Amino acid sequence: MAEAVATSSPGSERTREYHALALVSGAHFVQHFQGMVLPPLFPFLAAGFGVGFVELGFALTISNVAAVAAQLPVGFLVDRIGSRRMLVVALILAGIAFIGFAIAPSYPRLLLMMAAIGLSNSVFHPADYAILSARIAPARLGRAFSLHSFAGFIGTAIAPIAMLAIVAAGGLQIGYALVGSLALAVALPLSLVRRVDSTALRDHGAEASPAADQGGGRISVLTPSILALTGFFALLSLSGSGISNFSVVALTTAYGTPLSVANLALTGYLTAQAFGILAGGFVADLTRRHAEVAALGYGVNACIVLLIGSVGLGAVPLVGAMACAGFLGGMIMPSRDMLVRAAAPPGAVGRTFGVVTTGFSIGGMVGPLMFGFIVDHGAPRWVFGVSVIVMVITAAVALIGDRRAAANRRRRATMAAQAAE
Repeated sequence: MAEAVATSSPGSERTREYHALALVSGAHFVQHFQGMVLPPLFPFLAAGFGVGFVELGFALTISNVAAVAAQLPVGFLVDRIGSRRMLVVALILAGIAFIGFAIAPSYPRLLLMMAAIGLSNSVFHPADYAILSARIAPARLGRAFSLHSFAGFIGTAIAPIAMLAIVAAGGLQIGYALVGSLALAVALPLSLVRRVDSTALRDHGAEASPAADQGGGRISVLTPSILALTGFFALLSLSGSGISNFSVVALTTAYGTPLSVANLALTGYLTAQAFGILAGGFVADLTRRHAEVAALGYGVNACIVLLIGSVGLGAVPLVGAMACAGFLGGMIMPSRDMLVRAAAPPGAVGRTFGVVTTGFSIGGMVGPLMFGFIVDHGAPRWVFGVSVIVMVITAAVALIGDRRAAANRRRRATMAAQAAE
């Protein structure tokens, strides 16, 4: 009886929402953290394994290939087995991969570890968003998504400086063993709290539309506008890959920037990016001109990155410039997501995001190899130069794609009006 009262209590319901948000955001933090434990240590890994930056970039590419290959099967498994269980499996897989590499580090084992991390990463977004959609009331879902994304980017921001400090104090093996232990520690409460799982959306009064289900299959979201947005996301990933994965190497090689300062600058970039996401939510709510917001943001961002890559900045201005670039990059993200929402067919928002976000992994496959090639061939400044070029292209694609999508929406509206007459 007491349980029934608790179930109907608004306070108890809100508490369960907080539990779900905290556990899922913790998993998202770990996913982003483990995604950034390799690039800050590239100099150590290159020296220790006797490999070049192309080989290290190839490890990142393998991770993204595994993530893309696993995405569709994982999506079906999330629906069949349950989001919480799949999330626990993903965390355990990542934990074992990191600890196994820590026990016997070598370049071949690094490739195996990154393949396992790619499989693990393919689970997080479909599982996280399924749990939040089911467990958070619609009135609070937007804020939950925002905080979930914020937690992930904080994990990305903390990873470079944390890994550098841990490895400096205890060595490479201790660093990767601790990353694996963190994943296992977060998996434990998720494995015990069975209420934190994806259930039918009717739990919060969401209505399932049979018509939407019938007309919203995989084919229905493969429209020119959505495919263009997938390319847009691939460009976003490509431009970010150079800064996130190779800015430390580029700064230390091109300008002799101390490794600690370069990693601090990267941490500033990633931290500001996380806070930019929160600010960008307000910007996205204030305007419908999301393509213009994205284009303007990337245009200004390109100028800042061009400055960083053209001039040997001191420690303070370098960290400041990287933080500004990160903040702008984060602020654009909610407007980017609104572009996807606008292009989604009725009843197919989730599937649309599933298709479009594969662009991130596609960019993640190409970027590490491309920027590793640039560094290996003695042109570290071009890490920033190529990033600027891709940012300018990204801004243009956002504007062109939005105009085409708007024209298509007007055409469909006209055809619907004519059919109604």
